Amino acid sequence: MKTVPKGLVVAEVQPGSIAEEMEIVPGDRVLAVNEQELKDIIDFQYLTAEEQFTLWVEKEEGEVWELEIERDLGEDLGLEVQAISSEGLKFCKNNCLFCFVAQLPKGMRASLYDKDDDYRLSLTQGSFITLSNLSDEEFERIVRLHLSPLYISVHAWNPEERVRLMKNPKAGDLASQFEKLAAAGITIHAQIVLVPGYNDGIVLKETVSELVKLYPAVQSIAVVPVGLTRYREGLPDLRSFTPEESQQILGQGERWQAEYLKKTGRRLVYFSDEFYAQAGWGFPGLEVYDDFPQLENGVGMASRFRAEVEDALCNLSQDLPQRKVHILTGISATPFFQRILHKFDEFAGLHPILHTLENRFFGSTVTVAGLLTAQDIADQLPDLNGEIFLIPSVMLKSDENIFLDNHSVAWLAEQVHGVPLIVENHGASFIEAVCGLALEGETIE
Repeated sequence: MKTVPKGLVVAEVQPGSIAEEMEIVPGDRVLAVNEQELKDIIDFQYLTAEEQFTLWVEKEEGEVWELEIERDLGEDLGLEVQAISSEGLKFCKNNCLFCFVAQLPKGMRASLYDKDDDYRLSLTQGSFITLSNLSDEEFERIVRLHLSPLYISVHAWNPEERVRLMKNPKAGDLASQFEKLAAAGITIHAQIVLVPGYNDGIVLKETVSELVKLYPAVQSIAVVPVGLTRYREGLPDLRSFTPEESQQILGQGERWQAEYLKKTGRRLVYFSDEFYAQAGWGFPGLEVYDDFPQLENGVGMASRFRAEVEDALCNLSQDLPQRKVHILTGISATPFFQRILHKFDEFAGLHPILHTLENRFFGSTVTVAGLLTAQDIADQLPDLNGEIFLIPSVMLKSDENIFLDNHSVAWLAEQVHGVPLIVENHGASFIEAVCGLALEGETIE
């Protein structure tokens, strides 16, 4: 090769994989595939999709290896890279009225202040993008390489309303962009962050109607309420939805779902768990969410968790060890967990204690458990005297046991004198943590 590109740094190599066999190790740098330089993870995934290809890998000491790769159809190469691009993320130039990053105080995890709007994260991690920060070249690349599915924040179909919300003139190009993506056969999962007085009412009806016209390219539309913190100095005066307004929105949503189910076999429009909590409604049955296309967006998570808990309880023996555990949650999920904990009444040995925690850090309008900080938990929990307390994994950074306010799990445990147990967002994991036994009977700590 004539030039040595930056490439992508190897983060992990799977045991027994082709990459391990080729003696690729974390810290190595993948420079090129078939002599084509790698600019980002899209190049890497696209160029290594064949059964035969050549890798150029730079070892940490600077030596460059040329590796001929042959694999069976569907066999994984077995390596992951550290970043999506050697040049870093692409950042957002919008100035949305409801931007959550703009409402963050100082002193939190550094990565929380990154306003990314990167189509590569949308493809690889399901992050939402707006399309308004794409260059023409990047948009054409999406179409040419058929990068699908994409997760796109729509907010409003009307060009003037979308520009008003996002404060970016390019935001008005959405309709033509969606039509091109649909024509290219790219699957779209859309999101609408709903703001009272801005994109609700007639604007919402138009947005949903226009998106549904693009089915089957548009496979799901998630409607989530605006999130507001107490750190809004110098920002537009926005408010949350009232319970009555949330009920009206969900009522309209049920009518849409019934209509679209008849037409397409899918309900297409889904509402976040937070909307049901704000309305004071119970969470609906699993069938409402079809194949749960936006679960990670908080859409249907409570309903699925409830079903998983009920299934897991059926596999529990009545003969359980004595166990006292403390369960942490936010205000919006408290009624949900109260109903779940009633199911433990028949198990005499179990003593789960629910703690409803107010979000003093962000303010009382933020009621979800995932935005609770370690400091708020420490201030509101009593001295646990060495007892176990459960920490939902949604409160922590995905790759590190750190809360939003940069405090660690170890720090919190020291403050409350308790034994932390991190629990994944799955009903079986929750039941195992509460009862202290794996469902197969093995004791867990």
